[in-house]
Amino acid sequence: MEELINRIVAASGVGEEQAREAIAIILKFLNKDGPQEQMQQIFDALPGARELVAEREGKGGGGLLGGLGSMMGGGMGAMAALNELTSAGLDMGEVQSVTKELVAYAKEKAGDEVVDEVVSQIPGLSQVL
Repeated sequence: MEELINRIVAASGVGEEQAREAIAIILKFLNKDGPQEQMQQIFDALPGARELVAEREGKGGGGLLGGLGSMMGGGMGAMAALNELTSAGLDMGEVQSVTKELVAYAKEKAGDEVVDEVVSQIPGLSQVL
């Protein structure tokens, strides 16, 4: 996980703690809205990722849109994740940079096909990438 955090810090210019938080937010969103089989493969390929997501879930968070998304059954997943990322202090350019770096890293570790399947199953995600 440290390698990924360092890559995100270098690519996006965010701090280490922001990078850690952003990874957890994005992986939590992907795990909730993406295909489970492929997400398990991604978690298996990224040691420490499950723990990072579990730690984030333990903190609650989510802001207004996160709470609304939960009440509506998660249908606002992408908007809720974006709200969490901006609440963590990331601007839109940083959100895009962090997301691109996380996806590139996941492809290196889990394979293009696995990650591409997750991206294709989440409406609008490919536009961020």
